[in-house]
Amino acid sequence: MTLPNKRSLNLAAALACAGMMVYALYSQHVLLLDPCPLCILQRVAVIAIGLVFLIAALHNPGRVGSRIYAVLGVVCAAAGAAVAGWHVRLQNLPADEVPSCGPGLEYMVENFPLRDVLGMVLKGSGECAEVAWRFLGLTMPTWVLINVSLLGAFALWNNVFRRLEQ
Repeated sequence: MTLPNKRSLNLAAALACAGMMVYALYSQHVLLLDPCPLCILQRVAVIAIGLVFLIAALHNPGRVGSRIYAVLGVVCAAAGAAVAGWHVRLQNLPADEVPSCGPGLEYMVENFPLRDVLGMVLKGSGECAEVAWRFLGLTMPTWVLINVSLLGAFALWNNVFRRLEQ
């Protein structure tokens, strides 16, 4: 049994990222689960990973290009995993250690420099500690952490190591 080619698998991974975003938007607009600032940063990471996979699929690069796409995919996935991991940590804090709620992301972007906004968002707030959704006992940030970690590993395997196997 042979696997589909590298280009097809990059496209499949891009579609997986698109599927994650479709579910995030479904959760927001149908299930009425408003995303917190950390959720929005996780969405940005998923979109970035998806774009890397899509461009890699469209470009169908050679050896050097494949390695560049692998590194870009891993960097985007690592950033997404770091934010999701921090979010999971906030959700698992004891109630007395949860930070107080802060202003919304839109307000922060309109009123503060970007450097300050990132600092405030990454600190987290009380709204980020709320758990409003679970699937198989895991929260949405936990699922994002799992999925972006797998996508990062897949980017590396498909675009670097798989090439060595062929």
